[in-house]
Amino acid sequence: MPPRSPLPEIAVAHLPERVPLQVVLGQRVRRLRARRGLTRKLLAQTADVSERHLANLEAGDGNPSILILNQIAAALDCSLAELLGDETTDSPEWLLIRDLLHGRSPTQLEAARHALTQLFGGMNSSGSRLDRIALIGLRGAGKSTLGRGLAARLKRPFININREIERLAGCQPDEVYSLYGPVAYRRYERRALETCIDTHPLAVIDAPGGLVTEAATFNLLLSRCYTIWLTATPEEHMNRVIAQGDLRPMAGNRQAMDDLRLILEERTPFYAKADLMFDTGGRAAADCLEAIAEILGQALARRG
Repeated sequence: MPPRSPLPEIAVAHLPERVPLQVVLGQRVRRLRARRGLTRKLLAQTADVSERHLANLEAGDGNPSILILNQIAAALDCSLAELLGDETTDSPEWLLIRDLLHGRSPTQLEAARHALTQLFGGMNSSGSRLDRIALIGLRGAGKSTLGRGLAARLKRPFININREIERLAGCQPDEVYSLYGPVAYRRYERRALETCIDTHPLAVIDAPGGLVTEAATFNLLLSRCYTIWLTATPEEHMNRVIAQGDLRPMAGNRQAMDDLRLILEERTPFYAKADLMFDTGGRAAADCLEAIAEILGQALARRG
């Protein structure tokens, strides 16, 4: 048998290369989607683009029109400039402020945020913020269980923000998502938190896991509440949700665990802004409650 002729060089040498801008854009879309806690399917539906088109875009292969990018930005509740990884403005003051912040360390940026919050947001001292304890973290962290326990010990009302959204919207949060989209849901979330703060001078608050991704709402929470980040491994988060009988995270999503890991990775820098981080992994709820109650008791005693 004669030897096979080699493959034409064109089959390898002339393969199209990915454009760096498209790769970076795809990564940016994927990260913003993860930060918002949206599946690719839900983002595609909300943005009114095909899931395949969105998959190509995230992979760095897509070449979307400016109109498609605008639809995706609207669905992610961000500006087109943010989607493209840059921020522009006509305000000279903003440009000057941005220049002052550029290149600063995370510690310096945190100090600047606290100073600006004091100036514009009325951030309360840690002592007065202890009047409202807010639990943040992914689903399955134990916010509802530990929140009710803390509320009973501190003799304060327990407020579940999702229940407040349901009261304001007249339907469950999942229905707000499906009927009106994630942007409308975030607005209800902000209104629910504002109502809670205005109505309850003392409270223990169960905050939705994605609240931290909406800057204005998270700033409000940080400035008016003492925040506790309840954390665990992605596997523990998933197992706890499923153990509660909620199989939605796995329904029709083969990449559910990968999505959950990415969501936690993207949200961790935001959750880490909490006053206290508490790892619930491998611990019984009663033990976690005892430990957190002791920490809060010491903080309240120092306040006097």
